[in-house]
Amino acid sequence: MLFFISSVKLIAEIALLALFGQWVLGLLAGQRKNENLFYQLLQQVGKPFVQLARLITPKFVLERHHPLVAFLVLGFVWIAVTFAKINHCLKIGVALCQ
Repeated sequence: MLFFISSVKLIAEIALLALFGQWVLGLLAGQRKNENLFYQLLQQVGKPFVQLARLITPKFVLERHHPLVAFLVLGFVWIAVTFAKINHCLKIGVALCQ
């Protein structure tokens, strides 16, 4: 169970950092962000989560807001999984969680 919780937490962390990095690089690169190789790489890492956000949002949500929705959903998932990991570690003993 600990392996599953840690895996979900790790995936959420990687996706969160990719979406945050994409946002920061988009601010720095400006209009030419789509030509930037690192922006494209971060976009590919975050793409499955943005597509999932597109599926769960209503149709009136603008396309440009889907990465923000994905970031917020991943943030809530990360918080929930962190609490689940803490709870699980308290049940089995902190020494077994290291």
